[in-house]
Amino acid sequence: MKKLLALVAVFALVAFAAPAFAANPFVDVPMNHWAYDAVSHLAAKGIIQGYPDGTYRGNQPMTRYEMSMLVARALATVDMEKASKEDVEMLKKLVVEFKDELDALGVRVDALDERVAVLEENLGGWKFWGELRFDARWADEGDGAYANSDSQSGYKHNGENEFDLNRYRLWMKKQIDDKTTFTLRIGGGDVSWQRYFATIQLPWDSFLMAGQWNYDWEGEAGLYIDEDAWFTDQTLKGFYWRKNLAKGDITFFATHDDSDTTAEEDMYNYGARFNFSMNDKFRIAISGLYFDYDNDGTAKLTYSSSGAERKLFLPDTAAGKVLPSAAEDPNPFFKSEYYDYGTYWADFGVKFSPGFEFKGAYYMQDHDGPSGVAHFDDSPNAYKAIIDVSQDTLKFTSLWIEYAKFDPNFHTALSPWDAFGAELTPNLTMPAVANVWETEAIFVSLQQKWTDKWVTYQRYGQFDHSIEGYARGQGRYGDGSYDITNWTFGVQYWYTPTVMFELAYDDVDYDDGWTKNVDKDLKDDNLIRFRTYVFF
Repeated sequence: MKKLLALVAVFALVAFAAPAFAANPFVDVPMNHWAYDAVSHLAAKGIIQGYPDGTYRGNQPMTRYEMSMLVARALATVDMEKASKEDVEMLKKLVVEFKDELDALGVRVDALDERVAVLEENLGGWKFWGELRFDARWADEGDGAYANSDSQSGYKHNGENEFDLNRYRLWMKKQIDDKTTFTLRIGGGDVSWQRYFATIQLPWDSFLMAGQWNYDWEGEAGLYIDEDAWFTDQTLKGFYWRKNLAKGDITFFATHDDSDTTAEEDMYNYGARFNFSMNDKFRIAISGLYFDYDNDGTAKLTYSSSGAERKLFLPDTAAGKVLPSAAEDPNPFFKSEYYDYGTYWADFGVKFSPGFEFKGAYYMQDHDGPSGVAHFDDSPNAYKAIIDVSQDTLKFTSLWIEYAKFDPNFHTALSPWDAFGAELTPNLTMPAVANVWETEAIFVSLQQKWTDKWVTYQRYGQFDHSIEGYARGQGRYGDGSYDITNWTFGVQYWYTPTVMFELAYDDVDYDDGWTKNVDKDLKDDNLIRFRTYVFF
């Protein structure tokens, strides 16, 4: 193949890149030559190089090795946003044709294949996808556990009956180049930008996310189902870096939360995780989160409740006491201070077979304050143990059995097990100093996939809350028990692969201590929910 003819073909592939012409690069290619523009453009891009005497010798035949180098250099400069389908097809053919020569020259053919794959996948610019979730809900009580829930699960029910478009999400993604993507998500009741971040591929098989993104380390480890995370599955604003390893990954993030309402809630949030798979049977990870408030120890925390007044245990430096009733105090809100705290945990997974896994986690917390408070434990712990068996293993159903235990004063960022909105562990999201219960939870979930269209599921939870003795001796918390029982039954029908209908019944039973002593909304209730789910 003549060199000048080959150059014209390569020039056709890279001509859509930004022009970058230089002075006449080769003495034997004058400005009036028919191939001058192509030669000058490719020389300026570094795709072609001449001989030491300043000539190009375009009339000489080109070797396959010379052509393979042209292909590799051309791929490195192609502007994927301007490449046509025909251009990508030509690049694919050139990579296949010169695979052996590229390999002999030490050029990573697999890297070129990846580059072509990126070009092919991202033709057309923006990618769009989304989901819509519409619920019709009927609760037994208009002012009960569902209607006036303080759950931090993000799932709310207002009033006795409600029709609610509780989720709609439109995702947008654009591949800027082979190392950078930009992702957006719009949704929510106020039609806001819920995600906006760039993902940048970095050296050493690592990447960086910058912007507002979501992370879910507990979900990655398979430590919960439904929406039952304790700390992660959070949307934060900042930087998130991950280094992929042969058998695991290392992750760090740093964020800052600027409150829309008050500077007292502003804080930095740091996280680190080291996750390793020893082999295909055993995995272990160590994680840590630290919450650093800008006004630690002085900024005021105000805890308010939906519906009825929630009476929280309010200790002082001398002895425990509870907040006055509404008749005694016209503003019956819990007031304390924000204190820095950290949550650290180790989690593991052991696979006995592809569909049978035992996993768990042990959590430790360290609260900087308040100090000098009677009975307050600033280093509470919690743990969970899970048996997870797939339907493929048991044949007739999947099985999830979870046991968890929490010390008093342990605080979770989210409300685990509150998938239907009723609070099952209301003490865990209270301010740590107000959580005066030791909590034990047994949670069981089963799911049966009968056909590609029909699925049934059942959930059962028993949540035993044992109040501390010192809290029982303080007025309102003096009598009553505090256990909570929850069970659910649901049926799903997949009308099409992208449209699902679900009918579910959820029931929650509270012992009298919650209703009499803590919150009148925490009373026996049940809910029927008909859900329509559309993916696109």
